[in-house]
Amino acid sequence: MDRIVTLVLVRSDGTILGALPSFTARTPWWPDVAEVVETCRTLHGIDVTILRLLDVADYDPRGGMGGRVTYVAELEVVPPAATRPWTSALPDDPLRARWARPGGPARDLAWADGQLIAAGRPRIRPAVQMKTWNLSSIWRLPTSRGDVWLKAVPPFFAHEGAVIHALAAPTVPPLIAFDDLGRTLLDDVHGIDQYDAPTERHAVMIDALVKLQAGAVDRVDEILGAGAPDWRAAPFAVAAADVVERGSGALGAGERRILDRLVLGLDDRFRALAECGIPDTFVHGDFHTGNVRWTDAGPVIFDWGDCGVGNPLLDLPPFDRNLDAEHRLAARARWIEQWTAHVPGSDPARAVALIEPIATLRLAIIYQRFLDGIEQTERPYHEADVPQQLRDTAERARQERL
Repeated sequence: MDRIVTLVLVRSDGTILGALPSFTARTPWWPDVAEVVETCRTLHGIDVTILRLLDVADYDPRGGMGGRVTYVAELEVVPPAATRPWTSALPDDPLRARWARPGGPARDLAWADGQLIAAGRPRIRPAVQMKTWNLSSIWRLPTSRGDVWLKAVPPFFAHEGAVIHALAAPTVPPLIAFDDLGRTLLDDVHGIDQYDAPTERHAVMIDALVKLQAGAVDRVDEILGAGAPDWRAAPFAVAAADVVERGSGALGAGERRILDRLVLGLDDRFRALAECGIPDTFVHGDFHTGNVRWTDAGPVIFDWGDCGVGNPLLDLPPFDRNLDAEHRLAARARWIEQWTAHVPGSDPARAVALIEPIATLRLAIIYQRFLDGIEQTERPYHEADVPQQLRDTAERARQERL
């Protein structure tokens, strides 16, 4: 599904310069902007920086792809003759990301350049903008010793760099620098993303994550201190009640009753989960094959912004749902086998059963956190996700009762 792209141009002081004629981008995903920048350079001979999503229409109802997409883009040179007037206002939004404001990407790049110089590997060619949306801004920075990746994230993900630094293992991305604003510099990892991972690699990925989690059991306070969310019993129950109350408007009465019953029973469920003997540790939060890169040395796990603290088996259902149905039983068996080995005497099989609706409800909490932390024009990315996750939670709880 193509994107029909319109760019509204602004200067670094926010002055509106006009809009460029629409053009087609072959890649459908709204956050992917490398092709948009390159097409603009080819058509108009200018280099723009994409700041943010302004408007979308006629798009895939799942959100995030296709349709008519308007972005705000920053430009410092004279706009091309093809530019037409843009008369609509561009109002501010207090939740706007730093990199979505004029001058914001330049400040992130200046920080990165300073860190690269300090590390003895300065940038040798222009930075390449790869992706921008409400959850991240990603740039590829060429250096004399290979590419480096600059990632900036919003405040609710700002613990990512500190968590990667704390774990510091071959199975996490190599970190060059990070700050408390949510910026990280990561060395390039040569390998292949595993969206379509061969079945035999699933177990190796699970083993790598469980080994990290088992080794971080005594670092819970450190990870929480970095700003990671707490998904243990008491705070989770508060967040669960909140998301069910706010996000259930589009659900049926029967689904809402199931969710209310689930929330009321969370204390008992968490007590039963604790009896299974699996200790709390970090939870990756978005563990699936696509967030793993396969290298000559094995798997490297990416995208740690969703990381929190809780029962590590919260990572199983998201991994599960990205597998073909015929591979799920083997993956679950591997998870159970690994935790049995790391914690002799524990009952991970029972924990897996107990955690199913909790894990799905956690995803609704995550998406609500996104909606609460992003500006209005970026909401089409996530606004359908909360009710969908609540429906999935109700269905899992219903099946459990049956």
